[in-house]
Amino acid sequence: VNTEDLSGVKREMGIPSRLASCHTVVVGSYVVEGHVPAADVKKLLRERPAGVRGLAVPGMPIGSPGMEQGPVSRYERYDVLAFTAAGATSVFAKHGPPRTT
Repeated sequence: VNTEDLSGVKREMGIPSRLASCHTVVVGSYVVEGHVPAADVKKLLRERPAGVRGLAVPGMPIGSPGMEQGPVSRYERYDVLAFTAAGATSVFAKHGPPRTT
């Protein structure tokens, strides 16, 4: 459903403002916010972790799905965060190019 009132949808779905991004999707009983990789959504639906309300990728990190730009070396590292109805977060998955030392 396309809507002009995304902030209202985000509030209604319980997405903490600090996790907001450009896309909001409801998948079953979960909320997916931002550029979350499909593999992480599938993992969420398969594992159904207790207390998790949804997944979020705040902002629009380069290299996240739909934000690919140029060589992989330009991609940013980013975390997919699981969040609860109370707004607590934990790292669900890490993405981006391997760290070099």
